[in-house]
Amino acid sequence: MKKLWLLALALVTALALTACGNANADSKEKPVKVKIGVNGADGAQWPILKEKAKKEGIDIELVEFADYTLPNNALAQGDIQLNAFQTIAFFGQYVKESGNDLVPVGSTVFAPMGIYSEKIKNVSELKKGDKIAIPDDPANQARALVLLQSAGLIKLADDFGLFDDPTKIAENPLGLDILPMTAQQTPRVLPDVAASVINNGIAGQAGFSPADDPIFKEDETDESTHPYVNIIAAQAKDKDNETYKRIVELYQEDDVQKAIQEDTNGGSVLVKLSPDELDRIFNDLKK
Repeated sequence: MKKLWLLALALVTALALTACGNANADSKEKPVKVKIGVNGADGAQWPILKEKAKKEGIDIELVEFADYTLPNNALAQGDIQLNAFQTIAFFGQYVKESGNDLVPVGSTVFAPMGIYSEKIKNVSELKKGDKIAIPDDPANQARALVLLQSAGLIKLADDFGLFDDPTKIAENPLGLDILPMTAQQTPRVLPDVAASVINNGIAGQAGFSPADDPIFKEDETDESTHPYVNIIAAQAKDKDNETYKRIVELYQEDDVQKAIQEDTNGGSVLVKLSPDELDRIFNDLKK
């Protein structure tokens, strides 16, 4: 009788351990899936980021969009959880116009805009009446004018905004002839102008090295360039989501920074703005 009792006890214990093992197997956490909207998924940073995140139980899926408005609409509708393709300036204007409750949750890269020339090696060589080509779309036009001001060539009105134009030039000592035109034309007119302000992406497409060829370029440490830093965005309700915060942290690590610099030949740099800095810049842009 005693042997039967011990046998029964052993059987019950074995069943309990098996059940416990199955429960542990069932309770094993599944990877958290996060869809990130991008405009071009071929950047060298993405495979690195995905692999790093995978090791921490985060399964990143990149969702590619061809239009600059669609990733924000998709984020607002909940089709994706994050997006990473735009500057704070572009994002702030979108949120202001759309009313969608989206916020930046982290900064990523900065692609400096530069002044290029086939005739001079330094902006100090510009002469009275020289022609300067700049992009004519509102965001890049204003950005180009700020760059000319940083180069000491013009002075802008105190109330100059992120989407203003040459009418807000307060001082132009050299009487430079500022010529707004389609951004894609700015490298093509170099033979006909003293200098041209060309954004980073178009300069690269035209065969320039955005890191080495400009005679003057934006400085990522200058606060005036902060609106042009790219960001990762989320819905406002997810601002403090720990998984999304971790993705930002992984993006800002040294191996990702190295991949970005190698992929862009030094044309883009990683910029780490604090959450408070991001909030301040974003809120200023929404006013």
